Amino acid sequence: MDNLTYIKTTSEAERATFYKKTYLHVALGVLVFIIVEYLFLHSKTIVDFAFSLTQGKRWLLMLGGFMLVTNLAEKMSVSNTSRNKQYLGYFLYILAEAFIFIPLIFVAAYYAKGDVLQQAALLTLALFTGLSAVVIITKKDFSFLRTALTVGGFIAIGLIVAGILFGFNMGLWFSAGMIILAAGSILYQTSNLIHKYRTDQYVGAALGLFASLMLMFWYILRIFMSRN
Repeated sequence: MDNLTYIKTTSEAERATFYKKTYLHVALGVLVFIIVEYLFLHSKTIVDFAFSLTQGKRWLLMLGGFMLVTNLAEKMSVSNTSRNKQYLGYFLYILAEAFIFIPLIFVAAYYAKGDVLQQAALLTLALFTGLSAVVIITKKDFSFLRTALTVGGFIAIGLIVAGILFGFNMGLWFSAGMIILAAGSILYQTSNLIHKYRTDQYVGAALGLFASLMLMFWYILRIFMSRN
């Protein structure tokens, strides 16, 4: 039985339970991220290592490693063979996110003016909730965004790599564009929640939503920090 047929045969109650499990796992992912980030930031060795990877072309190593871990984690999170493997993939992705966020959150926490972390987090949560609610309430299929998101993702990666190699700053407009890309990703991932995933794939669905949430948070935080 393919996923589309399976989804059509599941009851509204089963889908509702699936949605609850998925968003519970997104919330748990955020909680684990906060705990791991806190532990990372209180380890001078880890902080120094993370900052060392932001110097020059070393950032390409961090970016490349993050992309490899992301690809592996996504495959593990939708594994049909083991629930433990799914959770391991999700946790691996959270670890990767927490590590790549170290320099940004360290600077925001200790050097930026005002409560930029709290402000960025609240705005990200509000946008994420609003976008998710639109899809869940309307049941609209946003699968058509896949091509645009793929192309936009490759363009963004190309610009980031070019910025690292040639030493130019992406600027405010790039961050704004990435927030729009993240918003599209949230719509797409939430649509997949309704139209693509089976009710036993809540870990993989949660990872997709968590990834989009963290992408949006990264660039909203960058914009807030640019005001300082």
